[in-house]
Amino acid sequence: MITDATLTRINQGVQLHHQQGQRDAARDVFARIWDEIGGERGDPLHVCVLAHAMADVQDDVHQELLWDQRALAAADALSDARVAEAGVTVPVAGLYPSLHLNLAECHRKLGDLDRAREHLQRAQAGIGALGDDEYGRLIKGGLDRLTQQLASG
Repeated sequence: MITDATLTRINQGVQLHHQQGQRDAARDVFARIWDEIGGERGDPLHVCVLAHAMADVQDDVHQELLWDQRALAAADALSDARVAEAGVTVPVAGLYPSLHLNLAECHRKLGDLDRAREHLQRAQAGIGALGDDEYGRLIKGGLDRLTQQLASG
């Protein structure tokens, strides 16, 4: 169970977007939290999760890519101890498949299929860190769909 108050607030923004379809409201929530945590200088866990969520509510794929890159950079500064302390049940290694999946999708949208395939391969290489739970199946399904899209050109 998530015990970190900032992650709880980020999740509320995610719910606004995914369950209520309120992208603009979610983006506003994320922007406020981004300012509060000090942007990229904030706690790497908060930066990673927030940037990952913020990418999903962007209208411009270049902005989406920028946020996904921020999330990946922050993940590189994370430890399993910090993640566990916040009540997150996925180890740091389990974050990378989703982060690379999102980067691959951005590059696909931008027409850079080589970079898309590179991130797809990195995501697939880390898939063993995911469990056979809802999150793991979601990411694996996304990887399968992207693999098919890239294979068909």
